[in-house]
Amino acid sequence: MAISTQDKRLALCVEYDGSVFNGWQTQLNPALSTVQETLESALSRIADHPVKIYCAGRTDAGVHANGQIVHFDTSSSRPLQAWVHGTNSLLNKHVCVRWAHSVPAAFHARFSAQSRRYRYSLFNADVRPALLADFVTHYHLPLDAQAMHTAGQLLLGENDFTSYRAVACQSRTPMRNLLELNVARHAELVVMEIEANAFLLHMVRNIMGVLLSIGNGRKSTQWAREVLDLRDRNSAGVTAPARGLSLIKVQYPAIFNLPSAPESIPYMSFLQH
Repeated sequence: MAISTQDKRLALCVEYDGSVFNGWQTQLNPALSTVQETLESALSRIADHPVKIYCAGRTDAGVHANGQIVHFDTSSSRPLQAWVHGTNSLLNKHVCVRWAHSVPAAFHARFSAQSRRYRYSLFNADVRPALLADFVTHYHLPLDAQAMHTAGQLLLGENDFTSYRAVACQSRTPMRNLLELNVARHAELVVMEIEANAFLLHMVRNIMGVLLSIGNGRKSTQWAREVLDLRDRNSAGVTAPARGLSLIKVQYPAIFNLPSAPESIPYMSFLQH
């Protein structure tokens, strides 16, 4: 929807539990619940007109977020807090708006973003967790988090990530600039945080699949780079499950003056104590 002289553009920060949705993007089958459809429905009621939203990153089914950024245009005049609390009153418990912020017409949740940051959480113990089953991936074999971290450094920079993207990926280029990749252990939790200018389909989960084979000792740290250089998806490991993945931050130019990123998802601090 093109913004008119009467419309204004708003950005929202959204948090959701991806385990109950069929991904972010609205599906042709109305029986499939998605984050986009759920949020657009609530916002349309608050705006009193149809609302179309655009997001920073279209997450897959089972992937969570506490730092997803969206924008939409509206002709309705509401206080910012009304967009937050009013919308949340119409949403189910699995999704909420964290904040709302007025932005200029030049802002675009996807195209204005400078980078995206994801967190992948592994529960590394012999016995699987119950309370956190939808938010972490259980991995029972012992993992060397330092080896995983060392291997990850070999992927930094602008590279051709063909080996780390899904076959169904529709991006016109496999080139991505990987800015940061850190792996650390916190008791039974092994956490990877990864940031890039953008990500290919399943790129984070495929990187974790390779790092798991390194962490369990089956492959050397150099294998991560060898896979990258082959530019062949068949040379890589399995795709890690979606449930351990969360979109935690999207970075924008300071000119947009967006609020600070929200704090980490509460289960993280729970697990680390």
